[in-house]
Amino acid sequence: MAQKRDYYETLGVAKNADDDSVKKAYRKLALENHPDRNPGNSDAETRFKEAAEAYAVLSDQGKRKRYDQHGHAGVDGGRGQGFASTEDVFAAFGDLFGGSGGGFFEQFFGGGRGRGQRGTSLKVDLEIALEEVASGCKKTLQIKRPEPCTTCKGDGQKPGTGKARCTTCKGHGQVVRSQGFFQMRQTCPTCNGAGELIEDPCTKCKGRGAVPKEVPLTIQIPAGIEHGHVERIGGQGEPGTGGGEAGDLVVVIHVQEHAVFLRNGDDLLMQTRIGFRQAVLGDEVAVPTITGETVQLTIPAGTQPGDKLRVGKQGLPRIDGRGRGSLIVHMQIEVPKNITTEQQDLLRRFDEIEDGRRKKGTKKTIFEKVKDYFS
Repeated sequence: MAQKRDYYETLGVAKNADDDSVKKAYRKLALENHPDRNPGNSDAETRFKEAAEAYAVLSDQGKRKRYDQHGHAGVDGGRGQGFASTEDVFAAFGDLFGGSGGGFFEQFFGGGRGRGQRGTSLKVDLEIALEEVASGCKKTLQIKRPEPCTTCKGDGQKPGTGKARCTTCKGHGQVVRSQGFFQMRQTCPTCNGAGELIEDPCTKCKGRGAVPKEVPLTIQIPAGIEHGHVERIGGQGEPGTGGGEAGDLVVVIHVQEHAVFLRNGDDLLMQTRIGFRQAVLGDEVAVPTITGETVQLTIPAGTQPGDKLRVGKQGLPRIDGRGRGSLIVHMQIEVPKNITTEQQDLLRRFDEIEDGRRKKGTKKTIFEKVKDYFS
């Protein structure tokens, strides 16, 4: 697999670039590599999606900080914020360009589709807990979207009346405008691409053909899903016009930070504290897991501060269903702040024994010495 490019290099900005510079750089690349300007050019489409991936990270302060510290591994375990299609880019950054796939892009490439215009895709941000990533879950979303008017059946006109041809575009749904050296085809501003005008609008929907409605939609979230994953649900966006198909619903997954565990790909990281005796002599302690249960962790004799102990199959499920990651426990040695006089004497005695053995050139390790002393 090819190594991912540096996100700053992808956008052509310095690492200290401000948000405005990052946004401008992305806009420029998106325009240069837009599929409508480069039909059939797979390299341009790849650059278009790479630029969106870089912008998705560098425009988010939290992701950008993790990326600056850990590189690609710091954002979703190195899996990045990839977009499967250009439509995903439009849906994710529609607000940046003035609409999902429209606005900014339409003014350059002519988004008008004429009769049978496809509905706009909707974007929803969905937060889930890390525990839900571990088990998978169902979520019911309340989607507020226009629904076809039941009075005019989505036609927008009063039942029994007709439509007139648009005089601006002569029924074509598009107009051609010149800008510098370019001639650009745009959606007709009068009829919004329909090619026709409603003379007697429906009294219920005021000619829009749809009325706002909140619709419940239940979706299945698979176990092991990544933070930043973009899920596209066909036909669940806004309805089309003039018989066009409905847009899509784009769901962007956000995994909440956990109080105990830190995700690293399919592995989970956590810290635990043990005492000096446990570190020297070894022990078994109970540690929590993401399922809410505990497992026994064997601490080997001679454990050092910062050592990492691995508990297999206690991480997150892999998205492909093939096994799961590990629980990695970072060891912290707890030093008591208040000790008794007797404990102080024992530690001084320990130091005396240690000094004596060092002078004699003994080859016993410090852990063997502690065992000797306490035996």
